Amino acid sequence: MNLFEFFEGPKEGYQDVEDDNSQLQLHDLRKTKLTLKQINKLRQLNDVRMYEYQETVKQVKKQYAPPAQPAL
Repeated sequence: MNLFEFFEGPKEGYQDVEDDNSQLQLHDLRKTKLTLKQINKLRQLNDVRMYEYQETVKQVKKQYAPPAQPAL
């Protein structure tokens, strides 16, 4: 979690409350099995995170790039 997420709140589409059945009960002894739908959703979320990370890296490189030298 990033610091700005505390102030802005979660982004839309990051958590689907209807599909969130991760809370275990006392009698649950086995690991849950992932369905193909869940695996595909995880892959798509990972792709989005990688894209956002690459965009952040581009912004940081642009921000901290050395200034252009004026032509003499």
